[in-house]
Order: sequence, then C-alpha cells, then structure tokens
Amino acid sequence: MKQTLLELMRMSRICRMVLATCLGSFVLVIFYFQSMFHPVMRRNPFAAEGCCRKGSRNALQELYNPTQVEFSRAALLHQARRDQVVETCRAHSASSRKRRVLTPSDLKHLVVDEDHELIYCYVPKVACTNWKRVMMVLGGRGKYTDPMEIPSNEAHVPSNLRTLNQYSIADINHRLKNYLKFLFVREPFERLVSAYRNKFTLRYNTSFHKRYGTKIVRRYRRNATAEALQTGADVKFSEFAEYLADPATRHEAPLNEHWQTVHALCHPCHIHYDLVGKYETLEEDAGYVLHLAGVGDSLRFPSYAKSTRTTDQMAAMFFHNISARQQSQLFELYKLDFLMFNYSAPSYLKVQ
Repeated sequence: MKQTLLELMRMSRICRMVLATCLGSFVLVIFYFQSMFHPVMRRNPFAAEGCCRKGSRNALQELYNPTQVEFSRAALLHQARRDQVVETCRAHSASSRKRRVLTPSDLKHLVVDEDHELIYCYVPKVACTNWKRVMMVLGGRGKYTDPMEIPSNEAHVPSNLRTLNQYSIADINHRLKNYLKFLFVREPFERLVSAYRNKFTLRYNTSFHKRYGTKIVRRYRRNATAEALQTGADVKFSEFAEYLADPATRHEAPLNEHWQTVHALCHPCHIHYDLVGKYETLEEDAGYVLHLAGVGDSLRFPSYAKSTRTTDQMAAMFFHNISARQQSQLFELYKLDFLMFNYSAPSYLKVQ
C-alpha cells in the first residue's frame, strides 16, 4: 500500500512537470499581446529606455518620437490607423480574437530584418514581392543593393528570408517588443479580384488550376466538360465567389494566403503593429518605413506597373457578374478587413 502511494505521488509530480513544460511552450508572448489594448501604447514607449544599438535610435523610437518635424504629420496619420485597428478589435472581440494566444506556426508571414530591427507581415497581392525584395536588400548585408535586380521567384524562396516562427519563444517576445512591426493592406475586394485574375485567368498558373480550379469546377459547375474537370483552367469569378462563400471550404482547411483575410494572416488583434501602410498610398508609406529604418536616402521602394493593376472599376465589373447573395457573403467574409483598415463598403455592392 505504501509503495503504491509513493508511486502515485511520483506520477503526480511528473504530470505537473510535463503540464508546466507544455504550457510554457504553447503560450506565446502573452504579456505583449495583452499590452496592445492598454492606453499606455499612446505614449512614447521608449521614453525611459536606453538608446538602441550602436548609440543610434532605432526605427521604433523614430516612429513614436520623431526627430524631424516634417514627419510629425505621418506619425499622427499612423497613430490614427493604429487606433482604428485597436477599436475594431475591441468592438468585434468575439470574432477577431477567437484565440487568446498564438503559437509560433502563426508567425510564418512575419519577416524579420535583424540589421534594422524590422518585422514585416507580408500580405499577398499587396506589393509583397517588392517588399520581400526590399527586405532581402535590407538584411543581405551587401549581398543585394537593388531590389529590382532580384528575380521575383527568388524573392519567394522561403530560405532567402527569415521569419519570426523560426526563433525561440524568448527571442520572439524580444523582437515583438523592440522591433518596428508593419504590414501593408489593400481594399479587400480589389485584392480579391487581383488574386482571382492572377491565379485563375493566366495560363501559366497551372498549379493553382490543378489544386483549386479543378475542385471549384467539380463542385460548382453543372455539366462541366471533361477538359474543365481535368485542367481547372477556366474558373469563372462567380464560381470562385461560391467557393469562398461555401462554409465547407473553410472547414476543410484555411484559405489560401492569396485570398485569406489580412486579419487571419497577420493577427493584428494579437500583435500590435506599429505601422499600417496602404496600397493606395504605397510610395509614400513605403518611403516612410525606409526613412524610419534609416535608409531613406540610399534605398527606394520599387515602382509598380499601374497599367496592369486591379482597380476599383475593375473590381466593380467582376462583382456585377455575381449575385447579391454572393456579394453579401463575400462582404461578410472580409468585413473585419474593411472595418479594421478603414475601407468603406464599395458603392457597387448589392448587400442583401
């Protein structure tokens, strides 16, 4: 009997140790995530801290306490954008913060530049190829000097950039607290139509046609031809909309990153982003990030081809070809992105 009691006590201690270890590994940056909702974030968070490495100010300090008067207006603009995100998260806490914590696997979109203490959450179809090129220049330590000399396919090679999920929990916490965190967003339906045009209307994207197109045609097209079922190369926007609106789609797996919501990719209700740039003001906002990083005089963000860009008028044309029901369902899916980043519902939208 005594031996049995000793055995039970030993097992109990082991269980407690295992539980504590698991909890320690799972709970990610609790103190940081919760702090974003405290009023203290409106004050300069570095007022009482020592200066950054090499005796100079880092990007985060320059953002919250600008030394150049001409950038004060930009600082106020980005404070308003941060406030908009926080208020939306508070108002929609049930849907925006379904989980209290994140795990390292949730941080795979956050690219880290150690040299300039930056963290960039990339959002596909929001100039992310050029931002990845810029991050490769910033973190390349001289290997790259011109972003546009980096081939687009090389910018998307995972090993060319380090993401936050590759760090230890302690190192993740440190970087989230001390590095400038930024993302770029876009009007949600323009981004969605851009993704559709790129992945389903161009012949060379056969991998997307095979992986997603064939599934969409099989599920949502009546009397589909054998060729369409085999190639998935001619998905209509109405079929794509039906696929996104179908609850079964999200039950199967998370949405592909090209049409996943920004709040699901970057978790802005858990991670306090210091700067929210917009595709509509890309040149100005990108230049401000590079100024904060101290490289504004030596590095320019690449320009983009405006002739091929998906515009509001183009998005309206695609949305006119789907039903009011589908429009309402898509708006509901992307509603938090509209609210969080202060985009108005499009005038062409026929919401039921």
